[in-house]
Amino acid sequence: MKILDRYILVTFLKTFFPLFFIIMFILLLQTIWLFISELAGKDLDFSVIIKFLTFATPRLIPMVLPLTILLTSIMIFGSFAENYEFAAMKSSGISLQRAMRTLSVFIFFVGIGAFLFSNTVIPASEKRFINLRKNIVKVKPAMVITPNQFNDLGDINIKVSEKFGNNDEFLRDIIIHKKAARPGNFTVIKAVDGQLKGSTDSDLVTLILNDGNYYDEIQQRSPQRRKKLPFAKTHFEKYLLNIDLSSLDNVDMDAQQYKKGYNMLNVNELRHEIDTLSIRVNDEVKSVTDDVSRKNGLNELNKNLKIDTIIKAAKTVKDTLDLKEYFNTAQKMQIYKLAFSNTDGVIRKINSTETGNVALKRALNKYEMSLHDKYALGIACILLFFVGAPLGAIIRKGGMGLPIVIGVVLFLTYHFIGIFAKNSAEEGGVPPFIGSWLSTFIIFPLSIFLTRRATTDQGIFNFDTFTQPIKEFFIKRFGKRKK
Repeated sequence: MKILDRYILVTFLKTFFPLFFIIMFILLLQTIWLFISELAGKDLDFSVIIKFLTFATPRLIPMVLPLTILLTSIMIFGSFAENYEFAAMKSSGISLQRAMRTLSVFIFFVGIGAFLFSNTVIPASEKRFINLRKNIVKVKPAMVITPNQFNDLGDINIKVSEKFGNNDEFLRDIIIHKKAARPGNFTVIKAVDGQLKGSTDSDLVTLILNDGNYYDEIQQRSPQRRKKLPFAKTHFEKYLLNIDLSSLDNVDMDAQQYKKGYNMLNVNELRHEIDTLSIRVNDEVKSVTDDVSRKNGLNELNKNLKIDTIIKAAKTVKDTLDLKEYFNTAQKMQIYKLAFSNTDGVIRKINSTETGNVALKRALNKYEMSLHDKYALGIACILLFFVGAPLGAIIRKGGMGLPIVIGVVLFLTYHFIGIFAKNSAEEGGVPPFIGSWLSTFIIFPLSIFLTRRATTDQGIFNFDTFTQPIKEFFIKRFGKRKK
């Protein structure tokens, strides 16, 4: 390695690593603030908090690394141009492309490392991070009751519309589903309001319910008895429900229960999951198509008949038989009810299948975008370097002032375009491939444009191209009047 290459690389790394840790620290503080409600008041050990921060750090790399590369390249090459170091290089016959060669190789390996990191470390840390959050929630389940959503509390699922009081012990509009050995919600309790009472010396939490109803669906063995007594309903003015929390005292913070999230899988696992979901979607569509065709009698139709034959047969039936006169009123009513019932069943089947397929397609889009994101991260790191380095050489300004502003604005534009594209791709507006690669596709021509302008010692825009024709127009016009 030549002295110049070593000097450029060392200068770049001296700025790259401090800036990387500063940005990481800022985003880590934002992560703590985002999840502060899950950490505060839980009496967690310091080691658990360290684990939480450790597992949360890798998920920030896809944002921290590209931003660091962009800011560092703008600052370093802007400083070189500002201190006339580029002028000295060019006077020695060294072009901008030659000066960028060593850093280009370094950034290329950084891009490969970013892909490997996103394929191995990030899925593993994301899996640990999600499971740790779920386990922290179990430490004090009384604090988990979030209004307007079902919350898992011991052997019940509870939903409240409001919590109030000094310690949020009073609840309003309560709905409770009691867990049972058989799957399903067979016991439902509704109450106008209630109160949670507990003691530090006991593993039991008492839930006092006021003015409510108790519903219990009874499982009868015979269909006749099930029709006579399908469920039991009881009204109460006050109902005491004891919740045993002894099983939640010793929570294993390292327990791994959730493993199938789209951000918890590597490339091979994502491809397998994408194939599985695609087969499920296709099977659902084929199943509902066959079911509708069977109910409509489409499968029994003779599809080999010619059109002329069908028209002649229809005319013959119409001439020889009037269907309205052939059936009496009772039979007509039965036919209409049967047709309405079949049509209603088909519509319900199509609507339910469509609802399920919407959720499956949304999950499929997430898995496909997660797969493409792993490749897009490394490419984005390389392209952002070829945006930042020539841009710094063009603006001829280094340090922490203007380069930081320009770099942050560029990155936020790149980041927000990616967010909007991913949101649209998740809902099926655009293909998942476009959702992951759109922002990268946009910065690709920008990197080529800036590199060419910086190589030829031109600014970002040549204003003379726009102003010179206007000047010539006014000179000619006013020159003729003067003559």
